[in-house]
Order: sequence, then C-alpha cells, then structure tokens
Amino acid sequence: MFNKKFVIILISALLYQSCLLSKSTSFNEFSSNNLSKYFSGIVAFENKDNSEALSFFNSSKILINKHDPYLEKFVMSSVLENKVTQAINIIKVNTKKKNSNFFEAYVLLALDSLKKNDIDKTLIILKEVPESLQKDRFNFIILSFLKQYALVFKNNKILKENKNFGDLSLIAETFQRCYLDSKNTDLFFSKLINKTKADYSRYIYFYLTYLVENNKIEKAKAVIDKFDYINSTLLLSQGKSWIENNKLKKFSKVFSCNNHNDVIGEFLFLISNLYSSQNKYEKSNFYLSLSNYLNPKFIFNLSLVAENLYLNKDYEKSKIVLKKFDKDQNFYYWYRIKKEAQILSKTRNQKEALNYILSKFEKINDPNNKFLLDIANFNKSAKEYNQAIKYYSLIINSLPKEDETKSDLLYRRGSSYERLKDYSNADKDLLHALEINPEDAYILNYLAYSWLERDYKIDDAIKMLEKAYSKKKNDPYIIDSIGWAYYLIRDFVKAEKFLKKAVQLMPEDPIVNDHYGDILWKLDRKIQARYFWSMVLEMKDTEPELIDQIQNKLIEGPKNS
Repeated sequence: MFNKKFVIILISALLYQSCLLSKSTSFNEFSSNNLSKYFSGIVAFENKDNSEALSFFNSSKILINKHDPYLEKFVMSSVLENKVTQAINIIKVNTKKKNSNFFEAYVLLALDSLKKNDIDKTLIILKEVPESLQKDRFNFIILSFLKQYALVFKNNKILKENKNFGDLSLIAETFQRCYLDSKNTDLFFSKLINKTKADYSRYIYFYLTYLVENNKIEKAKAVIDKFDYINSTLLLSQGKSWIENNKLKKFSKVFSCNNHNDVIGEFLFLISNLYSSQNKYEKSNFYLSLSNYLNPKFIFNLSLVAENLYLNKDYEKSKIVLKKFDKDQNFYYWYRIKKEAQILSKTRNQKEALNYILSKFEKINDPNNKFLLDIANFNKSAKEYNQAIKYYSLIINSLPKEDETKSDLLYRRGSSYERLKDYSNADKDLLHALEINPEDAYILNYLAYSWLERDYKIDDAIKMLEKAYSKKKNDPYIIDSIGWAYYLIRDFVKAEKFLKKAVQLMPEDPIVNDHYGDILWKLDRKIQARYFWSMVLEMKDTEPELIDQIQNKLIEGPKNS
C-alpha cells in the first residue's frame, strides 16, 4: 500500500514539474547540468548568497530564453553583486521577449538612459511600464517619482503633481528645487530638516552641500554650530568636520545638486531605506546598488553595506567594503577602524580587538568627543573600566554644566564605577544623571537594580523601578528588575508574573533565567526551577561566577531558601 501511494505521488510530482517547464520549452531541451546549476542558483539566491547565485546563473545562461523566471533572477543577482552594467546589457538583448517584462528591468533601462543624459528616452521607457506592474504600491511610488524627476530635468521647472505622497513629496521637491537652484530651496530644506515626526537629520548634510555650493559659508557654519559630534549622525559629523577644517571642496566631490545622477542616486537610497523598513532586504540592497551605480562618488552609503555584511557574519566581505574609507573622510575612516576592531573581537578575541583600536586611536591628533566616546565605550565593553572612566571623564569635563548630553555620559561612567564596585562614585554619577534627566527609564532601572543587589534602599529602589516600568512596559531588563525587586520583598506571586514575561522576551539571557528559577523554587515548583537553571548552564554567555552559583543551587537550592 505504501509503495503504491509513493508511486502515485512521484508521478504527480513529475507531471506537475513537466507542466511548469513546458511553459517555455520541452523538458528535453534542458540538460541536467544546466538544470542543476540553475536550481543551485535559485537556492543560493533564496539564501542571500548572491555571489554563488550569480556564478550558477552565469553557468546556465542557456536557459535565459527557455525559462521565464531565469532572466529576472539573473538580473537581480547581477545588481546585488554590483554588476549593474552587465544586468542592463542582458536586458537589452532580451527587451522584445516576454521574459524581460518585470518592473526592475524597466527601472534599469530608464536609469541607463538617464546616466547617458538621454532624458527623452528615459521618459519613453517609464511610460512603457505596463499597468499590471504598477499595482504594487512600491512600484507605483518609484515609477511616479522617476517620471516626475525626469520631467523636471527635461523642462527645468517644477511641475504641479496631483499625487501627494506626504513627506516623500516634500523630499523630492526639495531636491528638485536644489537641482534647479530655485530661490525657495532654502525654505524647503528648512521645512524638511525641522520635521518633528521623523528624523530627517540626513538631509542637513545635503543642505550644507547646497549652502557650500552657493557660497553661503557663514550660513553653513551657523547650521553646524547647532550640532555636537556626540549626538550627530556619521554623515552629518563628516560634513561638520569638513566645514570646521575648511575642507569645503570635499562636498562637491561626492554630491552635487546640479548633477541629476547624484539627485536620483539619493532618491534610490531613500527607496532602499523604505524597503529595509518593511524587512524586504533583497529589494533594499537592490536599490542601494542602483544608488551606488548612479553616484559611485557617494561612498558613505557603503557604510550600510558594510554594516549589513557584518550583521550577516560575512566579515571578509565587510572588510573589503570598509577599505573604501580613507583618512580624508575622518569620521568614516574612524567608523572603519571601529568595525574592523569589532570583527577582530568576533573572529579572534576582545583583547586583540582592543589593542588594534587603541593603536589607531593613539595616532589621532586632538580627537573629538565622538572619538573619545567610542574609545570609552570600547574599553567598557572589554571590561577595562578604569580606562573607560578616564575617557568618559574627559568628555564630561569638556561640556557645559547643564548640557543634557551629560546625563548619558554620567550613566555610562556611573555604571563603570558600579562594575568596579566603587558604589560611592557610582551612586553619585547615577543620581547626578537623574537630576539632569529624571524621566530616563534606563538610568532609573540601573541604579535601582544596583541598590537591590546591595540590599540597599529597597523601598526607594522599588519606587524607581515602578516609575521605569510605567515608561517602558515592554523592556525585558526593566521587567526583570521589577520582578527581582518583588522577589526580594518576598512577594513571589507578583515576582513570578514579571519574571515569566522577562523570560519570554529574553529566553537566551542567563540572568533572567536564573532569576526565574529562583522564584519557581520559592513557589515550590522545584522541578521547573532546576530545568531553568540547567538551561543557564548551557547558555554561551553565562559568566563563570554564575555557573558556580547555579551548580550549588542544583544541589542545595538558593541561599536562604
């Protein structure tokens, strides 16, 4: 009976597969070698290994005219490997065939014409996009704006549009006015960068570029004076540094509003971010690659590529991208050094990583506060708390008395003192931080938990934790702290409620699981308690001291039980 069922399933599968393939050719036209490479390419593509996917697709190019999805996957893999010209050329060869009828093919051909300054041809290609491909929300937005930009480039004037895409429309019109050198450009940039509902600080950099291009240097200096390095983005910090060091020519070398390729390159970067916000990373990287194709000078966007590769643990490729940043771009060069050190900590050890970044840091003359903060944080992560305190102190002492930035720095320095068990200085810094920012849930949590651990001011600690919890109800660290507070005052039922939630939010955290085990033991659920303690022993981040404590608990239970 089993064999009969298996034969029926196998025949059905083969018939289904044959029907699929027969849409473009008969099964006999595919060699087993080509099929193997093609399907291997699909697997690699789905697994985000674009280099391997492209290699397989290149090896099976004979299938371009025989299997409709092939061309699209080949093109996507080529672009993701930054082989945009290759992707465009293969689309051109296949433009009259139905296998080239996918949205990205039209985008690539339009951008090819745009890059060659053939605006009329760009518009013709964009008008040819079938309505069926415009039903996708993102496709419709991309097409609408590309048409709008192309018409502005052709007619040298802003066109009134019926469609309103909210802030996207404001961003587009700002750059279009910048391209046309409109007298209202200043006003539009001001509207954009002063938006309160979103962080548009990236566009401050482009505003600075516009001001420098138009020789409004004093105005550019007035803009950067409002920002400090510690709280500024990497891109804005780089622009601020160039202006302060009178390296104004650097701006036009990477971006110009007068260059339509640069303007569209920034638009494509925005599209890349929109896709990323929807967790559509393949499409995000596709448009990021196209952004780089149109404006390869703007290498700062590559920091996102390096970051993504790092997060995907593709450290060798990340290092290759990082090499693009040199000392002329001092903030991005420092970003490179930090990321290379982080890679060393992942592939070698923390000590080697620390030695590497320190060796580079020592060569910097008069490091700014951002660099000092990074080196302090790196020392703290390496548990070199005295060194961390030294650098935090340098920054704190350089700031005005009531500077709000001090709150976070005092928190970092105070937590470093706490790690050294210097509780007097720890409490002093953390309480000072709360004087500056009394509503900060994380400072409230850290200080309160420190007091709980010391069995110090338990009632005050609980009040602080309740305040922190009211502000961050879904933060697992705060939930763990307030649960542990109730444990210490022997309200085990309420403690279990909070710790259970903390474990659900952070199932891999050793301390949270240890705390939950302690509470279960107090509730006489000892088998479950031992289960959670045993789990902690298997977690890779469990500290040796905690391992010793749990091994004792497994035999004797918690102290004072």
